[in-house]
Amino acid sequence: MLASDQIEPAKLGNLIRNCRQKRKLTLKELCNQAGVSVGYLSQVERGNATPSLGTLAQIARALDLGLDYFVTRPRPGDAVSYADHRRKFSISDSGVTYEALSTEFPGYELSAFIMNCPPGFQSETFQHEGEEFIYILSGSIEQSLDGETFTLREGDSLHYNGMTPHAWKTLGDAPARMLWTGTLVVLQGGQKSRLPGHRD
Repeated sequence: MLASDQIEPAKLGNLIRNCRQKRKLTLKELCNQAGVSVGYLSQVERGNATPSLGTLAQIARALDLGLDYFVTRPRPGDAVSYADHRRKFSISDSGVTYEALSTEFPGYELSAFIMNCPPGFQSETFQHEGEEFIYILSGSIEQSLDGETFTLREGDSLHYNGMTPHAWKTLGDAPARMLWTGTLVVLQGGQKSRLPGHRD
């Protein structure tokens, strides 16, 4: 491995600790799942020990992550989202389609999508850790925050704590298109968590 590609123990340790804490795992719980000792993992998290590739793979698996999350260096080009090559997807039959704007790299916290929402769509009520920010690109929606409602049209925005119960619906006969960004990690390790606007 070239010097420029070396993984610094302190950065690796911080990354493992942050991932563990986000999953609300104690040091002992992660150790039990990864098959390593508490003392050793504590040293790794403090940057005083460097795990072998095999041990790092065990830790990654216990955190439900791929090994590449810890060892792959993102390329500058990975940060770019070109409109005509953007990844698009939908979940179930909600009618909402998503365009992925953000990328994944070790330690990332921000996710961003363009959401295309059909007329008549209404979400369930959400409540979760993190922040959300929405900006209406076209159309209009009615957003509910802890029982209070706001009508948002093109150019309007809203920034709120995810722990505030929230829901929204499209208004009128036209679809709504909005930029959604937040600290809620909704795509990680190839698995989709609850996406904004997702409805079971």
